[in-house]
Amino acid sequence: MPRSIYAEINLHITWHTKDGATPIHGEVETRLHAYLRNRVVATDGVRFHAVGGLEDHVHLAVSVPPTLLVSEWIGGLKGASAHYVNHEVADRKVLEWRSGYGVVSFGTKDLAWVVRYVEKQRERHSAGRIYARLEKAEASAG
Repeated sequence: MPRSIYAEINLHITWHTKDGATPIHGEVETRLHAYLRNRVVATDGVRFHAVGGLEDHVHLAVSVPPTLLVSEWIGGLKGASAHYVNHEVADRKVLEWRSGYGVVSFGTKDLAWVVRYVEKQRERHSAGRIYARLEKAEASAG
C-alpha cells in the first residue's frame, strides 16, 4: 500500500441498547459520550466530529482512514463503552448493546449537516424530524 494516502471517508454510525436495558441519561449519558469521544480520538487516523443520542441509542460522526476495519472498530467501541459504564460509572450492569449497528457514509460537503443531526438528537426526535436512514442499527430495522 502506498505510504501517502488521501481519503475522505466520513461515517455516521448508530447502535441501540438491548431491550430492557436501563435508559441512557444523566451522568451515564455524559460519561458515556465523553468515553466514546476519547476512544475515537485515541484511534490512530480517526477524526471525531460528534456524539449524541437518546435514552436507547448512540450516534457518532467520524472520519476514518481507509485502513480501518470498520466492523471490528465499532465492535470494540460498543464492548468497551458498555464495560466502562457498567464497571466504572454504575458499578453494576446497566448498559447492554443490541447486536448490530448502522453505518452510513456521506460526503464532506454534508459534514456540518450530519454533525448538527447527531448533536440535536433530542430536538429532532421530539419534533419528529428524523431520517430513518440515519436511525437504522441493523438490517431488520425498517
